[in-house]
Amino acid sequence: MSAELSPLLQRVGDIARAAGEAILTVYRSDFDVVQKSDRSPVTAADLAAQEVIVAGLDDLEPRLPVVSEEAHAAAWSERKEWTRYWLVDPLDGTREFVKRNGEFTVNIALIDNHESVLGVVLAPVTGELYVARRGEGAWLQKTPGGAWQRIGTRDLAQPPTVAGSRSHGASVVSMLQALLGDEYTSHPLGSSLKFCVIARGEADVYLRRGPTSEWDTAAAQCVLEEAGGAVLDLRGEPFRYNRGESLLNPEFIAVGDTSIDWRGRLLALDL
Repeated sequence: MSAELSPLLQRVGDIARAAGEAILTVYRSDFDVVQKSDRSPVTAADLAAQEVIVAGLDDLEPRLPVVSEEAHAAAWSERKEWTRYWLVDPLDGTREFVKRNGEFTVNIALIDNHESVLGVVLAPVTGELYVARRGEGAWLQKTPGGAWQRIGTRDLAQPPTVAGSRSHGASVVSMLQALLGDEYTSHPLGSSLKFCVIARGEADVYLRRGPTSEWDTAAAQCVLEEAGGAVLDLRGEPFRYNRGESLLNPEFIAVGDTSIDWRGRLLALDL
């Protein structure tokens, strides 16, 4: 199936691909790793992708503010007045980048009234580009210039497949067992690719306990929602953005099969 993508979605996809090329130039070289103040790593690839994305978004009309992991965020006194803005992680999965395992992405989202209404996720190493916009569905282009394929989630498999870290903590395991039963398989992945395998119907659930930032989830949330899934906090409420001064997310679960009463299952846990 070929896609009739809106011009805006195509433009943002092109920006992501340009950022991916900047990342791969560094990926193929010997690069240094610097520790940021929060002890997370940053490389020249993060900064190169940031430059490409900000320049690309600045050329779009109307020009909107940008919140990015690799830029100083505007004060809450300013951000709370925004209704539309770009939310960007130029290189999601820097630790995976440093390990050279290919499981990192470029994430670009458009936030409108606290909701992610456009999302673009690029996996630079494989070339897979996921794009979605509210009302346009979710689409995958496997190679630059290739055909667009519509993607969608699946009914909850038996046993379910859980996307996530290679080493689930005890709290995650016990919660997954309560939500899904004892029998489930694991699909370990880095970065926002965890959302994408659910969106393309190859996994069912991603449970996140512990901190993430808004730019880690926004783009992939739109892809997953347009593919038929959902991202919920642990009270079963839909994820929202620009909620306050902190840019940290609440803990959450991403799911593919929305016919399941996930809210009821979550509330039954009495967290």
